[in-house]
Amino acid sequence: MGGTEAYGFSAAMSGVFLLSCLLFAAINRGQRGPYMDEAFHVPQAQAYCQGRFLQWDPMITTLPGLYLVSVGIVKPVAWLCGWTGSVVCSTGMLRFINLLFSAGNFYLLHLLLSKIHQKNKAVSGFQRILSTLTLAVFPTLYFFTFLYYTDPGSVFFTLFAYLMCLYGNHKTSALLGFCGFMFRQTNIVWTAFCAGNIVAEKLNEAWKTELQKKKDEKISFRKGSFSDLMRILQFLLKYLTSPKNLVTLTALTWPYIILVTGFFVFVFINGGIVVGDRSSHEAYLHFPQLFYFLSFTVFFSFPHLLTPSKIKKFLLSLRKHPVQYSLITAISLFLIWKFTYVHKYLLADNRHYTFYVWRKVFQRHELVKYVLVPVYIFSCWSFADTLKSKSIFWILMYFVCLLAVTVPQKLLEFRYFILPFLIYRLNIPFPSLYRQLLELAFYIAVNAITLYVFLNKTFQWPNSDEIQRFMW
Repeated sequence: MGGTEAYGFSAAMSGVFLLSCLLFAAINRGQRGPYMDEAFHVPQAQAYCQGRFLQWDPMITTLPGLYLVSVGIVKPVAWLCGWTGSVVCSTGMLRFINLLFSAGNFYLLHLLLSKIHQKNKAVSGFQRILSTLTLAVFPTLYFFTFLYYTDPGSVFFTLFAYLMCLYGNHKTSALLGFCGFMFRQTNIVWTAFCAGNIVAEKLNEAWKTELQKKKDEKISFRKGSFSDLMRILQFLLKYLTSPKNLVTLTALTWPYIILVTGFFVFVFINGGIVVGDRSSHEAYLHFPQLFYFLSFTVFFSFPHLLTPSKIKKFLLSLRKHPVQYSLITAISLFLIWKFTYVHKYLLADNRHYTFYVWRKVFQRHELVKYVLVPVYIFSCWSFADTLKSKSIFWILMYFVCLLAVTVPQKLLEFRYFILPFLIYRLNIPFPSLYRQLLELAFYIAVNAITLYVFLNKTFQWPNSDEIQRFMW
């Protein structure tokens, strides 16, 4: 990082942190007590603060990483500052932990952008800072900076693990992946993603060597050639069934293998991935979740994905490959027909935006979910098109992880899309300065609206005096 970029980065990070502190103060004045899931998280953390580590709320479904980190930070600070009584591990103090995680995420996002795009000399320091700023205020993540939820910490440890993986510190990466797992069990998928990065790199090297042997052959998979797809699958099968290659890959990825093996042992002993309330968090083959994620990504990345040139390019692709798209449409319709599930929380809790998305869009008519298939197909095509700078093996690995982290979820919850979105956004090419500024302005507008609504548009349920607020 050059001198000018370092000063610019420091100014941007300090400015965001100062603004976040002001918003944090406003939100804590407006909502002093625990709200929504905080009603479970805050008392649990306070029990840990008091040394009651065997106490556990059976409604909590995640492991105690957030509470352990909170106690590890708050208790020493309280001792150094001489704080006693209710201020120690108060709701506000615990929420402040996520403000610290948010600052850490800002730093990690800049390091990741610099590392991933280090070969692109055309990208200026200002563009890196601008993209960092944009991703740091990504609305679904930024909102939970001000509440005591697992999301900022989950993102912090996962991004940190990814960064260490890219730098080749795989033991450290696996350890950080374990920390991420302690915040949310599904983060084990991103540990596998880190291992997949190594595998994809080795596969790409071997594939280039294979093509070099046959200079007359060129990879044209991205053009949609079925024969090229079969050739790649044959290569994968041959490479991954070679004992020599398997030994090499195992030697490179053993820290991740140990962690993933430990995860399966945990699932076996625990009787499932969820701790606590399992009845509301059962695993399903909910394939439309992938469609929801792709639509979510197009919405938040519309300056990159929803452009006239992309739409024109997509229409040309439709005309060129009508049979393939017809088959994809038929499969999509079947998956929606047979694998659409509606969680009881989605229908019952009118405090979440997903409640209104479902009611205003999907519940308007039974056929709406099928009518949206062309939107899903375009979203998928545009999503994949922006990743074409990555190797085909990286893309396959990412899509496998994306399926693993979205499809088993029955509940439509935008928070579950944060990490796959950030990983995707970090790896696409830098857009033009105009599109970056448009994206940032859009995120700022969404944050301003959602935080204003949360603070000022309160309501009450019938037969209840408790103030309710709208949120992600």
